Amino acid sequence: MSNNENQHSQERDPLLCHWADQMADKIIREKGDLPSYTCASGITPSGTVHLGNFREIITVDLVVRALRDRGKNVRFIYSWDDYDVFRKVPANMPDPEILKKYLRFPITEVPDTTGRNENYARHHEVDIEQQLPRVGIYPEFLYQASRYRANRYAEGMKKALQNRDLIKECLNEYRDDAHKMKKEDVYWPVAIFCGKCSKDTTEITGYDGEYGITYKCECGHTETADIRTFKGAKLGWRVDWPMRWNEEKVVFEPGGKDHISPGGSYDTAKLVSKRIYDWDAPVTMRYDFVNLKGVSGKMSSSKGKVIALPDALDVYQAEVLRFLFAGTRPNTEFDISFDMDVVKIYEDYDKMERIVFGVDKAKNDEQFNKEKRIYMLSQIDGKIPEVMPYQITIRLLATLLQIYSGDVDAVIKSLGDVKPEQEERLRRRAACAWFWIQNSAPECAPDFCFSLRNDGSKADLSDELCTAMKRVHDEVLPRLDSFQVDKECQQALYDIATDMGLDAKTLFTAMYQALIAKDQGPRLGSFLRIIGKEKLEKILSVY
Repeated sequence: MSNNENQHSQERDPLLCHWADQMADKIIREKGDLPSYTCASGITPSGTVHLGNFREIITVDLVVRALRDRGKNVRFIYSWDDYDVFRKVPANMPDPEILKKYLRFPITEVPDTTGRNENYARHHEVDIEQQLPRVGIYPEFLYQASRYRANRYAEGMKKALQNRDLIKECLNEYRDDAHKMKKEDVYWPVAIFCGKCSKDTTEITGYDGEYGITYKCECGHTETADIRTFKGAKLGWRVDWPMRWNEEKVVFEPGGKDHISPGGSYDTAKLVSKRIYDWDAPVTMRYDFVNLKGVSGKMSSSKGKVIALPDALDVYQAEVLRFLFAGTRPNTEFDISFDMDVVKIYEDYDKMERIVFGVDKAKNDEQFNKEKRIYMLSQIDGKIPEVMPYQITIRLLATLLQIYSGDVDAVIKSLGDVKPEQEERLRRRAACAWFWIQNSAPECAPDFCFSLRNDGSKADLSDELCTAMKRVHDEVLPRLDSFQVDKECQQALYDIATDMGLDAKTLFTAMYQALIAKDQGPRLGSFLRIIGKEKLEKILSVY
């Protein structure tokens, strides 16, 4: 089959129906059949890399997977813009007064005040580099500070300096008259970190037309530097970005809605890329912001009020977190929730899984393909498991974990039908459910939270209600294993209440007090069956 025919047959594959597949088709259509496709993402590690930043990384990852599913070689690069200026001390790092002394330095020269890594930038880089494999993302990391200091971009800087009037025109193209640079305004595409004090408090005073830049610094230092050997020269980001597109031969890079807006930084970078570096700008797509539920505005790492990837993975299984992003178009704003929505998000994921494994029926083939494709892209390795994962709701898992005081082995044993191939994933879900019930649920779902009265203590009940507890012990416990459904267990409790002339609600409240020292809890019929005869015997035998 020829390449063309192969491409057409793949385009017709009804499974490749995701927005990432549409983007992969667009890249191939616009950039042609290439031996390799470079897809790029990147960020300045100036603070905690949060879920808003993660959206860009996973957007690229999904497109990379879609290209690879079409048999393409793909290079996935992630640039750490760690030669940027340290402009602001974030709220969530220790010893801010030490950090303050390093304002205007390159962020790779700012100390890590936690003492964990060699510098401030590396601290934030390591945090994300160690976490991405947990969600199946493996980019090639590029460190711009070391590239600039190795004088890798000397020719790119020279080209920019020689064409600074043309760059000025590109930057002015989309500006209104009030914001345009004037003809007489001096514009330099390069910024300098002082060779003596390391700060960017410098002013360029001359350029020799080749590699020599003369500058002066507020600290009093002046020099003429050769950009082929000098370590402190760097392109401003509006020129740096398109210069690196050409350097890395990038064909796809998404951008936040602030960059991709008409006349925004992508549009000017596109002009610089073509007119200065003779490279057609990469195909792009806009992604919107991710909000924390209950926190207004864009998530900002400088404010310290952020959720980082490991925080999200404490509550969301990796596949479920991927599903949140894969199942939402990138240009849609959405909330990451840590409240009761967690229960629903897991349920939505499980419903999709049941459709994929044929347990539930899809409405039609189109819906089946859509669900299957999102499911594939949600998996850490991109493959559908050979054995359907063990399905248990967060609600039930949280109940079991509290009954067994967080002992996952005991929970798995109590379930009785977990296959070895299902265990690893179930353990990860259990860890998330346990974290959620201990950290989020007490505020958003206090009814979910309890601990069994395992210490032999008695609830403070009237004599009549103590008698009722004894009857539950004597009459319901022996039949517990014979109940086929929760409703039968519930009915047995109603029968005792009726027989004793008690209001059912009063009996149920007394039961909760006896079991968990609260007035309410999980649905009682189901709860008793989940707790099991052995534990109930111990709790109720004191009445």
